[in-house]
Amino acid sequence: MPKRTRSHNPARDYPRTARLNKLFQEILAEELEVLDDDRLQLVTIMSVDCEADLRRATVYFDTLEGEDDDEVVLEALGDQRHRLQAAIGRQTSVKRTPELVFKPDDVVRGAARLEEVLRQIRDGEV
Repeated sequence: MPKRTRSHNPARDYPRTARLNKLFQEILAEELEVLDDDRLQLVTIMSVDCEADLRRATVYFDTLEGEDDDEVVLEALGDQRHRLQAAIGRQTSVKRTPELVFKPDDVVRGAARLEEVLRQIRDGEV
C-alpha cells in the first residue's frame, strides 16, 4: 500500500504569526487611509509583530517627518487604537484581537542615518 502524503500547502510552510503579522499590517494600512485624522496622513505602517498568544501586537510606523512627528503620531494612533483593533476583529477570524501598541520604526531610521553617513563619506564631506 503506498504511503499517503499530504498535499503541499504553501500557507502551512509560513508560520502562523508571520501570516498574521502581514495580514494585520495590511488591515491597519488600509484603515489608516480611510481615517479622517490629519495627524495620520503621512504615516506608514512598516511592520507588525504579534505575540504568539495574540494578547499584544506591536505596530511599527514611520512618517515623512521622522522623529519630529513621533509625539503627534503616537497621540493620534492612541486616539484611534480602538477603531483599529475593531477593524482587525471585523476583518479576521482570529479568536482574540490583540491590543495594539505603537512604536516608531527605529530600524528604518537607523538605516536612513547610515545611508546619510555613507553618502557624506562618498562625497568627501566627513
